[in-house]
Amino acid sequence: MYDDLLNIALGVIATGVSASLGWIARAALWRRKLRRKQVFFGLPGNAECLLVVNREAGSEGAVHRFDVFALLELSALIKDCGAHARIVRHDAAQQGFGERAEFCLGGPYSNRRMAAHIQSLLPGVEVTSDTEPDPDRGAYRVTFRIGSERYPMDAGMSEYALLARLTAGEGARPVFLFCGQRAITNQAATRYLVRHHEKLARKYGTDGSFVLLLKVVNSQAYGPDVVELVADVTRTARSPAPEATQRANPAGTEISGTP
Repeated sequence: MYDDLLNIALGVIATGVSASLGWIARAALWRRKLRRKQVFFGLPGNAECLLVVNREAGSEGAVHRFDVFALLELSALIKDCGAHARIVRHDAAQQGFGERAEFCLGGPYSNRRMAAHIQSLLPGVEVTSDTEPDPDRGAYRVTFRIGSERYPMDAGMSEYALLARLTAGEGARPVFLFCGQRAITNQAATRYLVRHHEKLARKYGTDGSFVLLLKVVNSQAYGPDVVELVADVTRTARSPAPEATQRANPAGTEISGTP
């Protein structure tokens, strides 16, 4: 009888110890994943970051509903990291970057800060837009040029977005760019980041930079959910376009030396 009671007591103790060790291991794994996530997004606990919002094309400051959805997804991610977001209009964010994490949303035609980031950080990228919307689709036709390659949009069927994580140097907080050809592609880029940030952190490191070209397939049927990774265009996007280099140094121009 005594042996039976002893065996039962030892079994209960062993179960309790195993459960405690399992809980400790899961908690340690969760904390490790959280730290990696915080480092990747530049969002340590209680940190403040910027959400730079654009305006809806043709409006006087309104934000497109798909951009609002994108902001909600980013806000949830920021809250998971234990950080706080400050929403700033694109024409009011007059400050440098690197001191705090930044999430910049929208194309350069509707977001002045995005235009500044592309000009200074992505010299190999050019974004052009028609001045009048497509009468058949009711959307402005936007084209990306990355290096020598062009990526025109087919509204509602085949559209592109750039997703970038860039830093100004070691120890600086990152800036994330979500530059789509339409508002729904901005949301597609944010959703891609939310879903794949762990994979991206493993591939590029928690402090690495990257520029990805995404393709949004049939958004009129699938919304922002069906997204394909076209290419990693980091090197091309961060290098001056050949035309820009030639304009800066045309053939036959004397660069150095004395007259």
